[in-house]
Amino acid sequence: MIVKTKNYRLEKKSYIKLAMRNILKQQWWVGLIVIAICLGYIWIPSIWWFIGAFIGAALYLLFWWVQFYGVTQLEQGKMLFERLSYEINSQQVLIKVSAREGMPMKWDQIKKAHIGKDYFLLMVNKAQLIHLPFKIFNSENERKFVTSILKTKGFIKQ
Repeated sequence: MIVKTKNYRLEKKSYIKLAMRNILKQQWWVGLIVIAICLGYIWIPSIWWFIGAFIGAALYLLFWWVQFYGVTQLEQGKMLFERLSYEINSQQVLIKVSAREGMPMKWDQIKKAHIGKDYFLLMVNKAQLIHLPFKIFNSENERKFVTSILKTKGFIKQ
């Protein structure tokens, strides 16, 4: 079975939000570093431990926000924000710009997948992701088929 989706354009704000959420889930341990720096207060009581930890955390978040915002501005990232349709089967995800132009992406190129409340999110790397909202599918059966592919490929737990 091949699932053919409707055309969909990922908004830049949504991309930044999804990418930031993804990087914070991947690098949750940075929060432990912030807590460890704050615990320096026990060794030498000073408010500067907290100020330094939170400035460091803010700079860390700003660094990643700038990275993802930069992707939205660069020519190389332009394709992520065009109107695309997808053809999904058990071998690949075909990303189509038009009826004649497309790029196949094998399932082994996808690192992780997540099923949200109303979307599928396929992570290719830290900066590239494929956002598939449920509204672009033509039927409930197509969504179930994509879910079964993700389970079969081991991207989501059963």
